Amino acid sequence: MFALENVSHDFGEGPVLTGITVRLAERRIGILGANGSGKSTFARLLNGLVVPREGTVSAFGRSTRSDGKAVRRDVGFVFQNPDSQIVMPTLEEDIAFGLKNLGLPPAEVTSRIEAELNRYDLAAHRSRPVHTLSGGQKQLAALIGVLAMRPRAIVLDEPTTLLDHRNRKRLLAVLAGLEQQVIMVTHDLEALAGFDRVLVFEEGRLFADAAPEDAIARYRALID
Repeated sequence: MFALENVSHDFGEGPVLTGITVRLAERRIGILGANGSGKSTFARLLNGLVVPREGTVSAFGRSTRSDGKAVRRDVGFVFQNPDSQIVMPTLEEDIAFGLKNLGLPPAEVTSRIEAELNRYDLAAHRSRPVHTLSGGQKQLAALIGVLAMRPRAIVLDEPTTLLDHRNRKRLLAVLAGLEQQVIMVTHDLEALAGFDRVLVFEEGRLFADAAPEDAIARYRALID
């Protein structure tokens, strides 16, 4: 559960978000908006990667301003480009990196690595240099690095943009099967099939908040 109260934020060039008040409790939530609409900043607010200039953001009862570290344990974030997220030379080492930062004992780190690699059929690639993985494998690797830390929610910023059709389908199937709350920024309207709710941003404001069919119709009218 996320709660935003009268949230505004700006960067050097001016306001990015203005007066956002919303609660997010549904299991699958999509976020739409044109480039520069504020949607990616909104996503980063949810786990404290960005702290608002005004207003409050909380995730599962914790403030992103005063308890950001705990929020980021509860709320994982997956970037559009996995190269922005994967920091270690091999897949196994990258998954271990996040788990060690949680202070988990070595046996638990090993157990979680094995579980995630086997669950997503990447065990054969555990020792491969990450730069030799395909784009789809890298995006999945970035996701399972987050999943291994057992977050309560996952926020994804345009995760299908760099993927071909096959890898897009695979990633969406993985997301559909997750128990965690999923909040996904996307331009991929078909990817929102089966979602519970969609928010549409325009010029830093929440333009629409509805069931997917209605929200997508309003988004299409906005950009056409």
